[in-house]
Amino acid sequence: MAPNVALAANQLLPVVYDELRKLAARKMSEERPDQTLQATALVHEAFIRLVNAENAQEWNSRGHFFTAAAEAMRRILVENARHKRRLKHGGDRVRDDVELPDIQAPEPREDLIALDAALDRLKLEDPAAAQLVQLRYFARLTLTEAAEAMNISPRTADRTWAYAKAWLHRELS
Repeated sequence: MAPNVALAANQLLPVVYDELRKLAARKMSEERPDQTLQATALVHEAFIRLVNAENAQEWNSRGHFFTAAAEAMRRILVENARHKRRLKHGGDRVRDDVELPDIQAPEPREDLIALDAALDRLKLEDPAAAQLVQLRYFARLTLTEAAEAMNISPRTADRTWAYAKAWLHRELS
């Protein structure tokens, strides 16, 4: 890491770490029960990717930074899901769950890889809608927080969110 990038990273991390950690913890609570990636590791990996000297970028706002963080977290989770599907990593094995009536983990609502592919298609059709989905789903921002991050009105965000949900529902059905 270049000295000026390392200095900037050292100054930025304490400012955003707690917020990124909360976002990652909320996101990880919805992941599959067999997910081995922890929220802390997700934040650290995302942060490393964000301040990588080879791909260093400047953020022009808080919203821009959290959009980049959501994209980094999305890519990390998708890479992890693809990694686990590979045969040499046990992708052909079926999990045999023990029946524990008192402890039930929530079923995952979407297939992460299918969602990733659908988001890529949505980005081609409507980049703002794809960005809003990333902020809502991967960064776990509220609609108001996402609207603020994107610098759009809450009403526009609400319409875009309704469109994006319907579009993704159709694509994933």
